[in-house]
Formats: sequence, structure tokens, C-alpha cells
Amino acid sequence: MCGIAGIIHRGKSSNVGREMTTMLQALRHRGPDSTGFAVYGGSKPGDILMRIKVAEREDMDKGRGILKRIKERITGVDEILHEHGATIKESENCTPYALRYVINHDGNTEEMAQHLEEIEGIEILSLGRGLELVKDLGDATAVSDAYGLDSFEGTHAIGHARMATESDVDIRSAHPYWAFPYNDVSVVHNGQITNYWTMRREMERSGHRFTSDCDSELLAVFTAHNLAHGISLDESLRRSVQEIDGVFTYLVATENQLGMAKDAMAAKPLVLYESEALIAMASEEVAIRTILPQEIETHDPYDEEVRVWQA
Repeated sequence: MCGIAGIIHRGKSSNVGREMTTMLQALRHRGPDSTGFAVYGGSKPGDILMRIKVAEREDMDKGRGILKRIKERITGVDEILHEHGATIKESENCTPYALRYVINHDGNTEEMAQHLEEIEGIEILSLGRGLELVKDLGDATAVSDAYGLDSFEGTHAIGHARMATESDVDIRSAHPYWAFPYNDVSVVHNGQITNYWTMRREMERSGHRFTSDCDSELLAVFTAHNLAHGISLDESLRRSVQEIDGVFTYLVATENQLGMAKDAMAAKPLVLYESEALIAMASEEVAIRTILPQEIETHDPYDEEVRVWQA
């Protein structure tokens, strides 16, 4: 019983970090184990934004030895970025185990990313022109405060409050998921995919990497694979409803779009509010009402419904 939420402003920016924090905190009862955000906006032309994890949170209890390894890993990241001709414009330790980089790079970004993940303990959480992906253990307020999301200005965001059922309580298994190497794609999901392993092996044979055993990651990889082959987001969502088995409702975001899809049984809830300026959706209406306290009309998308909105 996880909670998902999404918001997109048409033609303007807003404090989507604070809005998503408020929505996810209202869904805390659906998933207290971890919280994740994918927020879009705030980048400058030419910048590449990278969020990277150098250890799991639980590793921090291992004493000074892990701190030494983390320092070595960060040094290794900086060396590889320079080796690939990237200029580091900004670097920030959001937590001892999570870093944010702003870089300029004119070379092969995919090759650089692959090289970075060859360092033991390194996982790229997101890499792109607009996406910044943050996820950690704890509720929305705790994660937002730790990563300074309360002042994030952007056009759209998706988020997830997770109750661990099929996999561990760790950052690796938390949502959202980003699919390497396709820039700016993120996914949050509520449900269960029953043909996960069959489709995962198919994606792996096509050259895609997985960082967890969480079935939700498949949706991000599936989307990225389709977009990389020229398929539109709308068509990718429609194909997922036909090709992916299980009970699911999921949201997917790209640099300038937000989409949703429900499976044929439509058992996993989603409530949708739509106006000319704003679209907001969540597993429960209470989350939408935290940012829209006035009287509003909402509806529940139908089975196999697919929608895409442009920022």
C-alpha cells in the first residue's frame, strides 16, 4: 500500500518541492519506510544535473572505515569526471552518502556514467538537464528537510511514499526510479508486476542495467527504452498497459511531460484534479487538498486509461 503523487504547472514555475512535500506527507500512512522525489526545473542551459549515492544510509553505522571509503569514492568520482572532460561547476554533499553535481560535458555522457558506476558503492540516482531525484529513508518532511527541497522551484514533480513489501528497506529499493542512460525519465508506481522477471531479462538483453530487485524499476527502464527508440510517451504508456502484467497505477515524468497509466483492473487508486493551469494527482484526494484547499472537483481515471500533460 504505497502512495504516489504528481503535479505539473502549465507554462510556469512554482515551488514544486514544497508542494510535493506537503502532498507526500499527507500520504505518509500509506508508506512510512522511505520517501522519494523527482523534481524538474532550476537548471541553466548547458548544465547537466547529477544526483549520486556513494553508500547506503545503513552503512553509516559502520564507523570510520566507511567514512574513509566514502571519501575515496568521492575522489574517484571527481577524477572520472575530469578524465571525461567534464567541468564541475558545483558539488554539494547533501548528506554524507548523497551528492549533487552540476557539470558541463560535451562528450559521451553515457560512457562517463558507466565509468562512474564501475566504482564500488556508486549509484547514479539521476542524470539529466532538468531532473533531480532525491530519495531516502523516512517521511516526506524528514527527507525534504535533509535535502533542502522546500525551496525548489520547477514546473513539475512526482513523488512516492513507500511501504516495503517485496524488497528491502533501503535507498536502493526506494522510488522514484531513473533509467540509465536516458536523461530525465523518472517513474513512481503503486502495485505489483507479475511478469517482472521475464521483462527484466528482455530489457537486460537489450543492454539496460537494473540497480535493484524492485519490480517498479522495470517501468522506468521500459519507458526509457521506448523513448530512446523514438516512441512517444503516450504510446509507451499504452504499450505498457498491454505488455506488462499485474495490478498497477504509475506516473512517469520527462523533462517537459507528466503521464499516468492504470492497468486493466484499475485496482490501485488514483485521484485526478485538472485545470487550465495545474494538474495534480495522488493515491488519495487528501493529498491534493493539502495544496488546493478551495472547493475542487476530482475524478478517478478509468481502467486502462492513459493521460499525458505538457509543462
